[in-house]
Amino acid sequence: MKKLAIVERVCLIGHIVSMVFGLVGILLVVPNAEVILNLSEVGQTVMQWSMAGGGVAYMILGAVGVFLYAYRTLGLGRTLGFLIPSLGISLTSELLGTSTGFPFGHYSYLSGLGYKIAGLVPFTIPLSWFYVGCVSYLLARVGLEVDKKPSLLRHLSAIALGALLLTSWDFVLDPAMSQTSLPFWYWQQPGAFFGMPYQNFAGWMGTGSLFMTVAALLWRNNPLKLERSQLNIPLVVYLANFGFATVMSLAAGFSIPVLLGVALGVAPAVALWLRGPSASAAVEATTKEVSVASVKVAFK
Repeated sequence: MKKLAIVERVCLIGHIVSMVFGLVGILLVVPNAEVILNLSEVGQTVMQWSMAGGGVAYMILGAVGVFLYAYRTLGLGRTLGFLIPSLGISLTSELLGTSTGFPFGHYSYLSGLGYKIAGLVPFTIPLSWFYVGCVSYLLARVGLEVDKKPSLLRHLSAIALGALLLTSWDFVLDPAMSQTSLPFWYWQQPGAFFGMPYQNFAGWMGTGSLFMTVAALLWRNNPLKLERSQLNIPLVVYLANFGFATVMSLAAGFSIPVLLGVALGVAPAVALWLRGPSASAAVEATTKEVSVASVKVAFK
């Protein structure tokens, strides 16, 4: 497990570094092509690699890092119980969206995000649904104490809130990534919300809610027992990806989506993390259980 933890941290650090490197490339280098000409041969090679594969690398590293984190903290069964539905359902939604316009609206992916499945959806896109969806759902589920005080209302609330965190990330990411100097997708029928159709948000909420519901059903007989410290990585991954989208949007002049994302994504994510049980609370609960057991034995 220690070796897996090391690989996990390397992947997550690489994920964040790749995003920073991507921001430098998209916001500074691409608009100022003469910068590349002034670099050394090695620098030019690195920059060319970054432009060609940087987007693919940061998504793969994020997916691998979150998968290893989930495997280490949740176990293989629960990890696959989230991975498989999230990949399958998100890919299905994306294929439908790019070919029919349902459920997100009419859009198409450009180059820069890797091989396209069926010539429509880059293979990295379902990976991003997985890793951002996973950290969003974990924050919501643990923060709402679904496994400590299980009820249908808490389960539904965690699914809805997890999907909202996921969608809030897209509030900020989508306007910038589709309208930068180096766009990764474009809307065939631009919508009223900074180029996005409102239908897109319904598609995100619906897709996220669907695979989180499947995961919740698969986890129903295997409750989670996570402390706040074990939610550090989900929070960092969520905030790092939100930060990447924020810089992109602010650079493009989109401040309202950022404010909306902070209100509906960042603030709830931090609040849910703070609601996670601390290590001392977990120890206290265990001590009480032992004490009660001792009293029962004494009466016997």
